[in-house]
Amino acid sequence: MNNELPVTNWFKSTYSQAQGECVEVAFLDSGRVGVRDSKNPTDPALTFTPGEWDAFTQGVKDGEFDRP
Repeated sequence: MNNELPVTNWFKSTYSQAQGECVEVAFLDSGRVGVRDSKNPTDPALTFTPGEWDAFTQGVKDGEFDRP
């Protein structure tokens, strides 16, 4: 986790509902990817390397995290 992320542009999926209950993602200048809870934007965010983020998003696409 990282409490000291630079000010950046966070975004939500276009599939998000207006209530704002989702995660937000930011592509940081360092190349890392930040992920935070949109309901608690001042709480610490998780950060991932580009390779970790690519592996996660590919797993989502492949159904790796689908419920049984």
